[in-house]
Amino acid sequence: MPACVPAHTAKSARTERSHPPHSPPRRPHRFHLAGADLSASVAVFLIALPLSLGIALATGAPLRAGLVAAAVGGLVAGRLGGSPLQVSGPAAGLTVVTADLIQRYGWRTTCAVTVLAGLAQLALGCLRVARGALAVSPAVVHGMLAGIGVTIAVAQVHIVLGGSPQSSVLDNLRALPAQLTGLDPAALAVSALTLTVLLTWPRLPGRAGRLLGKVPAALVAVAAATAVASLTGLMLPRVDLPSWRSHALAGMPQGPALGLVAAVLGTTLVCSVQSLLGAVAVDKLVAGRAGPATRVGRSDLDRELLGQGAANVVSGALGGLPVAGVAVRSTANVRAGAVSRNSTMLHGVLVVIAALLMVPVLEFVPLASLAALVMAVGIQMVSPHHIRSVTRHQEVPVYAATALGVAVLGVLQGVALGIAVAVAVALRRLTRTRITHEERKGVHHVQVRGQLTFLAVPRLSRALQLVPPGAAVVVRLDGSFMDHAAYESLQDWQRTHTAQGGSVELTGRRAGVRIAEPAAADGVRCRCRPWTPWRNHQCGSAAPAPGDRGHRLAHGIRAFQQSTAPRVREELARLAREGQRPSQLFLTCADSRLVTSMITSSGPGDLFVVRNVGNLVPPPGQGEDDSVAAAVEYAVDVLGVRSITVCGHSGCGAMQALLASGPDLASGTGSGSGSGSGQIRTPLGRWLRHGLPSLERMADDGRHDPRPADRPPADAVERLCLTNVVQQLEHLRAHDSVARALREGTLELHGMYFHVGEAEAYLLTGADGEETFTRVSATETPQAAAPPLTLSDTSDTPSEKAFRE
Repeated sequence: MPACVPAHTAKSARTERSHPPHSPPRRPHRFHLAGADLSASVAVFLIALPLSLGIALATGAPLRAGLVAAAVGGLVAGRLGGSPLQVSGPAAGLTVVTADLIQRYGWRTTCAVTVLAGLAQLALGCLRVARGALAVSPAVVHGMLAGIGVTIAVAQVHIVLGGSPQSSVLDNLRALPAQLTGLDPAALAVSALTLTVLLTWPRLPGRAGRLLGKVPAALVAVAAATAVASLTGLMLPRVDLPSWRSHALAGMPQGPALGLVAAVLGTTLVCSVQSLLGAVAVDKLVAGRAGPATRVGRSDLDRELLGQGAANVVSGALGGLPVAGVAVRSTANVRAGAVSRNSTMLHGVLVVIAALLMVPVLEFVPLASLAALVMAVGIQMVSPHHIRSVTRHQEVPVYAATALGVAVLGVLQGVALGIAVAVAVALRRLTRTRITHEERKGVHHVQVRGQLTFLAVPRLSRALQLVPPGAAVVVRLDGSFMDHAAYESLQDWQRTHTAQGGSVELTGRRAGVRIAEPAAADGVRCRCRPWTPWRNHQCGSAAPAPGDRGHRLAHGIRAFQQSTAPRVREELARLAREGQRPSQLFLTCADSRLVTSMITSSGPGDLFVVRNVGNLVPPPGQGEDDSVAAAVEYAVDVLGVRSITVCGHSGCGAMQALLASGPDLASGTGSGSGSGSGQIRTPLGRWLRHGLPSLERMADDGRHDPRPADRPPADAVERLCLTNVVQQLEHLRAHDSVARALREGTLELHGMYFHVGEAEAYLLTGADGEETFTRVSATETPQAAAPPLTLSDTSDTPSEKAFRE
């Protein structure tokens, strides 16, 4: 802003620009609470209430501290955080850290550490380093959570048996035999009842089970145990919530400086990593659900870190537990249909109301029931899915070292140990190289498995010296990295061996990354972009000489083998083992300009594609060609696809032929090629008769004319192309397998139109008789009465990964 322009003048100018003359003033924004947010907040509150008390019990903190953290997490983190649907509060992942702090420094210092950790999170958020926190190896993160889960479960076993936990996992394990001999039958019975209800409630059969399953299992389990303990008169320790007047707030930190610094770092690490990973997981849950809730924006991780920091500052100052994103509550929030951060904030309000008005009721809850609940959460943190994942990626040593380190040494020490093991494993993989030489049928084969660095050059040289001069040799490099020293050594030997009359072929593929590529026929590699037509290739690998046009297919296959095959080989091998399981049947025209995998960003195994001239679906029992009907029946009844899409396109030659020869085709005199003469003797003419209902639909003035929402049809051909999509969807509904699946609610039908010249896709929306084709924006999902086209159930399938890499 120029210095000569007063601030109030500039403000007035902006106001005039934003409100043109003679325009009505804008109405102030009014708070709007969606019904979905209200119901979701109640569901989350019912889960948060018992878990907050249980986590406070597990840490040894005042039980009110769990309620304070739940309320602050909902109100502060919910309002300021960058993940609208993530629910924050006291998390099981922080139990070990907080319990250790309370034992070492006391409660008031623990609250001060929480405040300092929140300030550290605010600083990290201002530095915008949130994405960097996600660079930690998943094996380390999962191992950390597993170690914390083991620590929680072992400690809570003592309370379940009627005793008190010790200060460490090893002490708890050593004291377990003595605890078993002196167990409290009443505490064990209440805990067993809690666990039984917790496990069986979500598995109740039938319609009644589905209805009752909407009530959170944790709430039902604790309520059932409380009711039984109260009715039977069992003498058990129960929740004790003293007056808020005696609630302890944060004090000045007291203790050794290095110990306090380590405590702040540990709390910051666990809070930040758990919250950021939770935000990413919530994004995936939101993207995977159908309906308008998918318009919830993606998480801003730096803002989320700022919101979590602010929540920890407030929670610590008010005498609450550390706050982080909680997976169980966030998942419940998303699945309950929440559409904004209002659900998270309202859940915080409900926690405040419960803390003020429900104290007499909460004091009936047995501590053994809360301990059983938290023990179950700890066991669930040792996820079999995570174990299978790290096993598949050969990172079990990292996972095991982190989990054992966290359980035995502590969170910070365990994470540091896990990172050290991860670095050691990476270095071992980098330096581990196996080089073999063998001769088969006069050809020498030298194979290198692993990364080829300067450390492996001496062994590579010894293997290459076994190849006699003038011999044919194939050198296969099965690794993803080769440094400059190894490259120079290999190239020098290749030049020498070739000069001596020998032949050398270099190949190498691993994990989709090529190290050495065999030269193309003209010595030039293909660097053209994907989907480049043969005639537009400038590199020579896919564009044969003018006199060699008959071999374009072979050249294209060769380019595929060089560039694409290594990237998809692993995914195709998986599909070959497991068989095809597409979720979509995509029926479109045979036009060569319509590349289905390109316009849908799909990969192998995603789409079951049927193509024919004009994207026609003959009604059942009409004509002698049952190929389309057979494909539809196979897709619906055998493959179990959940969606069928009929896709038309601009400039369709079949629709042009229908317009030119339609009357003749109807009377049986046209050829279907647009000539308008002769009998229907050709297969094309007989096939195009299945498009006559589309022509009649377009000519019917009483019917709604489907058209693009943002423009009129360009000409009669485009108008017929659009009408044909709607008509073929009607033909689809007449097929028995499709009609049955539609009645059962297991199948959806979609219409699509692709404008070739503009590279624009349109989806059919609207009810019957009011169909409109809505252009798909590159940045947002179109408003649609019918569900939008979905090409996969997850946002990151293996085939998509292979093609995008």
